[in-house]
Amino acid sequence: MRPVSIVAPLLLSTALVLSACTGDAQGPVVERVQAGPLRLQVEVEGELKAREATPLLVPGAQWSQRQLAWMVADGSHVDKGELVARFTAPSAELDLEQARVDLQRNALARMAKQAELEAAQGRVGVDLSQVRTDLGIAERYASADLSTLSRNELLDAVQDTEFLGVKQGVLEWKQGQSEQRGSAELAVLDAQRATHALNEKNRQGDLDALELRAPHAGVFMLTANWTGEKPAIGSAMWAGNEFGSLPDTAALEVELSLPQLLAQGLAAGQAVVVHPLGRPDQEVVTALSWVASSAKTVSRNNPVKYVSMKAPLDAASVRRFGWVPGQRMQARVVMLEAEEAISVPNVALSSQDGRSRVAVMDGGGIVQRTVTLGVRGPARSQVIEGLEDGDRVVLADTAVGGEPAIAEDAPASTPPDPAGDDAGEAS
Repeated sequence: MRPVSIVAPLLLSTALVLSACTGDAQGPVVERVQAGPLRLQVEVEGELKAREATPLLVPGAQWSQRQLAWMVADGSHVDKGELVARFTAPSAELDLEQARVDLQRNALARMAKQAELEAAQGRVGVDLSQVRTDLGIAERYASADLSTLSRNELLDAVQDTEFLGVKQGVLEWKQGQSEQRGSAELAVLDAQRATHALNEKNRQGDLDALELRAPHAGVFMLTANWTGEKPAIGSAMWAGNEFGSLPDTAALEVELSLPQLLAQGLAAGQAVVVHPLGRPDQEVVTALSWVASSAKTVSRNNPVKYVSMKAPLDAASVRRFGWVPGQRMQARVVMLEAEEAISVPNVALSSQDGRSRVAVMDGGGIVQRTVTLGVRGPARSQVIEGLEDGDRVVLADTAVGGEPAIAEDAPASTPPDPAGDDAGEAS
């Protein structure tokens, strides 16, 4: 990124030094203050983006893994329903087979449990039937005349009715418990089957959702991850994460970034002249709509912090020039444009107790004067109070003796501006 040119300050410093060296006596390098037209601006680069966009998510259930197999080129125009990307999911195929195996195992386990419960119920039913028969016989002979029967026959044929009644109750309780326990065990197996069936359905859905299609016509743009890298063929991705977007080309804006040290005078509402990189003939004038309140890094490999800003573009200009999201743009942010103002180079400014000060030639000496600054640019700053026409501001004190060298050719409001950055453009 080349946000600001430093050619103008270097040329100014060189001119002042040469001016000082041409005299017979060496002295401090000064600049004579002169009010005049002033324009402070800064050049910055950025990217064209959409204010609104339809996100395109990696298809599939949440957190299922995908591998990108094919996609259309970044920046391509796509129609509604057109295939945008195709994925593969090798792990999902294995998961689907495992889910089907679990379903078969569950079915076999339920059949075995059902047979076991039926066998247990059958045994209890046989015992209960036998007890009921014995109880009927015992009750029939309970009131018979025992004197007519032999004692052995009586003991063999007749059992205690009270004992048989208790035994019948126990068997009936056992039968009921067996039914309840069997129903509970079958319910557990049915719940497991429902879980396996849902798992199979999800895995089948994962395999069915391996294609991403455009929901509407637009320009396909890939979305970079937190490291700034965009998806590539073979990349592993997770379902539900943003893969790309379809920007709304009717509402575009340019997003600019400027190093924090050069962004002191930026504010919303300042004029911006924008054109695509390398196409100054496609120039559009707009204004900053938003300036970030804090700076941040834009790359892991670059510790420099940048201040972001945005400027909207009218739809008519976008259609006329055929601009699309993702284009690199160059802009000039005009921080100040005044018909008459006073400015000084930033190298002449110092700070003490929170106040800005400049060194001014007063008679034969140098005095410090407090000034009130307006807009501060990367190379020059506007002075609202503290200086008047004709004041001589010290830029560099290299005096050994004699009179100071005066930079008559570099007034405060008319510095040279070969690069068009932070300069007075009036004569």
